[in-house]
Amino acid sequence: MSSFTISEGSIAEVVEVSKLIAEFSNPYTEEEYVKRLQSKKHLILVAKQNDKLIGFKVGYAKDENTFYSWMGGVLTEYRKSGVALALMQEQEKWAKKQQFSCIEIKTRNCFKGMLILCIKQNYLIVSVENKENSEQNRIILQKQI
Repeated sequence: MSSFTISEGSIAEVVEVSKLIAEFSNPYTEEEYVKRLQSKKHLILVAKQNDKLIGFKVGYAKDENTFYSWMGGVLTEYRKSGVALALMQEQEKWAKKQQFSCIEIKTRNCFKGMLILCIKQNYLIVSVENKENSEQNRIILQKQI
């Protein structure tokens, strides 16, 4: 697989690529992104290979110390090629430059790849939101940066 690039992107790009990610059965609209991000310090990153969108990561200030890594995903055929890790590392680098001391991620029990990536990158599980179906439990992880 040839190389990919990570750069700041737009809400439109994120919405476009999120529609192609199988796990997102009902992806957020541009309006939801605008609503979540407006008036908050935020970062939108996209991954591209030969100008094709292959992944994204979006986060925003939860408070003055914590950056919340809200949404992200990588097209199935580009997984296990370092795209998610590169997006995560770029987000961490940016958040640290912006004076955040912690990054928080919420994922689901059923997204094993994301859980494994977070744990390998020294994120710690800080709480769990239990749901009726344990596969849908929300796992909250944090990392001091």
